[in-house]
Amino acid sequence: MASSPGAPARHLPGFSTPAVGFDEPFAMLQACHERVQRTLDLLARLRDHVQRHGADQSARDAARDVLRYFDIAAPLHHQDEELHVFPLLLAQGSAAMQALVERLQDDHRHMAADWAAARLPLHRLASGEATAFTPADAAAMDRFAGRYADHIAAEEGSAYPAAEALLAPQSLAGMGQEMATRRGGG
Repeated sequence: MASSPGAPARHLPGFSTPAVGFDEPFAMLQACHERVQRTLDLLARLRDHVQRHGADQSARDAARDVLRYFDIAAPLHHQDEELHVFPLLLAQGSAAMQALVERLQDDHRHMAADWAAARLPLHRLASGEATAFTPADAAAMDRFAGRYADHIAAEEGSAYPAAEALLAPQSLAGMGQEMATRRGGG
């Protein structure tokens, strides 16, 4: 699924960086982190908008965008890490790297639970059942968003470089192909 120079870029759901393709799976994982951050920024703007203007059509549309990303693309990204990055580091990484991976896996479990709590008020807003967020809703969204910063920094700063160094170059193509297939491509 690599794009050749001069060929039009394929735009994939959740990825807006046209130069990144599944032939560069670690760059694709980082591009997903950029999308996570943009979607968390949208969530913050949505919360501010609802506080100032209520649950208008723009707010409902933004809530649907946040729901779509974290219901579909983010779980695929976590699955990519759980299948391709973490097992390699647990099997061949240093003791410190193995401990980091265990923390990152724990983060994924907590993120799933945090998202379950944060998505409820977003769903209510998107469907027109709610017109504002409660303090409890805000706390759930804060927990969810707050967990990502350290998580992404640890993956990009330590886990990804270590896994990429351990992965045989010929294995990158298989990793990228599996990632593409999970998303309906390839």
